[in-house]
Amino acid sequence: MSEFQHKKLAGGQWQKLSFFEQMANVGSEVERAINWRKQENQEYSQLAFERALELLDLTIDDANNKKRLRELLRLREALADYFCSTNSFSSSDALWRNYFFSFGYAARLRVC
Repeated sequence: MSEFQHKKLAGGQWQKLSFFEQMANVGSEVERAINWRKQENQEYSQLAFERALELLDLTIDDANNKKRLRELLRLREALADYFCSTNSFSSSDALWRNYFFSFGYAARLRVC
């Protein structure tokens, strides 16, 4: 992932989003990766997973999220384990959907 897929976000727009909005966007890409994998399209699933990692990395790099750094780094490790390794954390599609649903809900409440 040498070149950003989300160029505008990487250029500084990402830091303007709240933490909940950032995580909801990461969750959207994780959801896409799960859905594509269920449809047995590994290429699209992998691309969505890479976009999720890119957004998560932008979240990790955001100075406003320093207090959450440990959780974010553990999240990155668990996602990589689930999508690219042996799933040693015993994650599931339902677990990831539940985890990210809360962020989407919180982000939506703040907008309305």
